[in-house]
Amino acid sequence: MKKRILNLIVFLCAVLLAGVIFAGCGNGGKSGNSGGGESASLVVAMELAYPPFEMKDADGNPAGISVDFAMAYGEYAGRDVEIVNTAWDGLIPSLQTGKADVVISSMTITEKRKEEVDFSDPYANSLLAILANKDSGIASIDDLNQPGKTVAVKTGSTGHIFAENNLTNAEVLALADESACVMEVTQGKADGFLYDQLTIYRNNQKNPDTTTAVFIPFQGVEYWGCAIQKGNTELLASLNEFIEKYTAEGGFEELSEKHLKEEKKAFDELGFKWFFDLD
Repeated sequence: MKKRILNLIVFLCAVLLAGVIFAGCGNGGKSGNSGGGESASLVVAMELAYPPFEMKDADGNPAGISVDFAMAYGEYAGRDVEIVNTAWDGLIPSLQTGKADVVISSMTITEKRKEEVDFSDPYANSLLAILANKDSGIASIDDLNQPGKTVAVKTGSTGHIFAENNLTNAEVLALADESACVMEVTQGKADGFLYDQLTIYRNNQKNPDTTTAVFIPFQGVEYWGCAIQKGNTELLASLNEFIEKYTAEGGFEELSEKHLKEEKKAFDELGFKWFFDLD
């Protein structure tokens, strides 16, 4: 009898111990979408294909302005940051399915996207420009909107949206990434590529013999924001507080000096509004 009682006690202890272990592991795989728990990692989705904002370093690790910005927010919020490289068309779905807490990927705030996600206050702004083939004769957006002209755009970008809505006379060639669009222009397969001014400036500098840049404004200013799952008011408020603080303390000026020193100088000389100047 004593042996049976002893075995029963051992069995019950084992059951209790197992319950404690499993209870402690229950939340291990969650990303912490509530925006609350400081111990949960903040999962940040971005497409690492847009240097110097989102890219990989020589060792294949996430790097760039958006990465530094995300890490600074993690420090502010007291949370570890996990960067997840995500294809552009998978960024918003990653929020909707709970795989990511926030998207920080040079994403323009648009009314259509606001139907699917919430956005933080803007932290940057940009204008579209044209990277034109040097032999195309393109000097304005109207030159591109002609029969027989081909405009390259990155799929899902605001350049793509603009072209579909406004360049109805041209052939719109939607490609998966920026580099493919640039290649179409440098090889003369496309007459122009629509993207933000900074990207057009950088690619024109890389390809001066085959391209020319057209910076004449042809649409309103676009604003970039951090995207989060709809209804996550706690994370939204935290991000907005951080953006205000980071801006006031010169965080974006430091990022410009680190990643975009030459571009900032060129923009000042050209009289262009700088990315992080929201005044």
